[in-house]
Amino acid sequence: MADETYTLLDFSDLRGWTEDDHQAGLDVFLITCADMQAADWVTLCDLARQGQEARGFFETLFAPVLIEDGRDTLFTGYYEPELHGARRRGGPYQYPLYRKPDGINEPWLTRREIEQGAALDAKGLEIAWIDDPVDVFFLQVQGSGRVRLDDGSVIRVGYGGTNGHDYSSVGSELVRRGVYETHQVSADVIRSWVRRNPEAGRELLWTNDSFVFFREIEDVPPDQGPIGAMGRPVTPGRTIAVDPDMAPLGSPVWIETTGDAPLARLMVAQDTGSAIKGAQRADIFIGTGDAAGRRAGRIRDGGRMIVLMPIQRALALAPRTVQ
Repeated sequence: MADETYTLLDFSDLRGWTEDDHQAGLDVFLITCADMQAADWVTLCDLARQGQEARGFFETLFAPVLIEDGRDTLFTGYYEPELHGARRRGGPYQYPLYRKPDGINEPWLTRREIEQGAALDAKGLEIAWIDDPVDVFFLQVQGSGRVRLDDGSVIRVGYGGTNGHDYSSVGSELVRRGVYETHQVSADVIRSWVRRNPEAGRELLWTNDSFVFFREIEDVPPDQGPIGAMGRPVTPGRTIAVDPDMAPLGSPVWIETTGDAPLARLMVAQDTGSAIKGAQRADIFIGTGDAAGRRAGRIRDGGRMIVLMPIQRALALAPRTVQ
């Protein structure tokens, strides 16, 4: 893979910059900026908390940097699923959400080996039992969600680790097998196919060796969140998941997407994901529930992503681009 290149841009180069709601972006930046440790970010966060005119704050103290690594841009969407479950196994509730066991070495057992075997049995690791194995799979893909229990209460679960195996797309596997064309694949299409073909569907899900464990999140009300990689609630339409090796978590990011519903918006990099790798790869948080899931599943867009960096940091990365 090619080395990263850094191109310093001007705010006038950002399509739609002047039309965006910069205050909404600043509000989201303030949720997590206090958790950034580098001195320049600490200074910027302190200034932001003193009250700033939002657009001027970004234009005065940041510089837009386009980071590229030779890979095509890809924007996708993610959401917080809501599942149906129970604290105890019984009736339709047969499919567990597990905490991560202590002391396992990575890579550990594959998804197939975990679900076919008994390595997690009788260890008290079950957080809840869910009524649909496909919902469990997609919760693992999303990394967090809410579970509406049979007693009417709601719990929230978040990412608690993996078995150490790389994620692989079951949608891409269906395309490879010739079942669908690339443009036909979405989360709903995969769900429908697996449910129509239960045996083959189980085998399909096992082609993704990655298995995600969860933790119960008790300090955030169910009407907020979910919790992102920075330990704070993420915001629909303003939070993106990025590769933290390319964009510092907490940094403002300008995105310009193509596709049926092009988007130009100031976001904040507050989350990560096992499938989010590369300088121009991002996952847009859409919201909670089935409607958000359908919207998220339709997003597969090109475009470009530009990180807003403290000015001196930007100049150090892209000194030759300065006129």
